[in-house]
Amino acid sequence: MPKRSAGVLLFRRAGREIEVLLAHPGGPFWRNKDDGAWSIPKGEYGEDEDSLAAAKRELTEETGLTPSGDFIPLGEVRQPGGKVVSAWAVEGDFDTAKLRSNTFSLPWPPGSKKSQEFPEIDRAEWFPLEHARRKILKGQAELLERLVEHLHLH
Repeated sequence: MPKRSAGVLLFRRAGREIEVLLAHPGGPFWRNKDDGAWSIPKGEYGEDEDSLAAAKRELTEETGLTPSGDFIPLGEVRQPGGKVVSAWAVEGDFDTAKLRSNTFSLPWPPGSKKSQEFPEIDRAEWFPLEHARRKILKGQAELLERLVEHLHLH
C-alpha cells in the first residue's frame, strides 16, 4: 500500500489573478533547489484518520495557520515516488513572515554522529498560477489545474 499524504492548497485573489501558497521543504537536501521543488503544505496520515482533518492538521503544523472556510476537494494525485496525495483547496490569506513550522531531526553532516534539527518548511511564498506551475513538484502540478478548473479560470 502506498504512503498517503493530505494537504491544503491555499489560494487568494489578487485583483483578477489567483495566487497560491506553496511551501519550500526544509533540510539540506532541498537547500539549493527551487523550480520543481515546492509543495502544498502536506503530511502523512494513518488509515484511521480522515484525510481532510489530516490536511488541516498538516497545514497548521507546517505553517502555523489554522485553516477555515469552504474546502474544495481536489482529489488525489500520485507523485513519481508512489506517494498518494489527497488535497483540498481553500480561499484564505497568510502572512508568510509568520511561518512557524515543525522540525525534524537528521544526522548531519552525513556520516557524523551529530543530529541537527531542520524545519519541515523553511519558507512559504505566494505565487501567481503561472509562476506556481514552474515552482511546484511535478507530481502535484495537476492540483493547480484542478483548482483552475473548479474556479472556471480557463
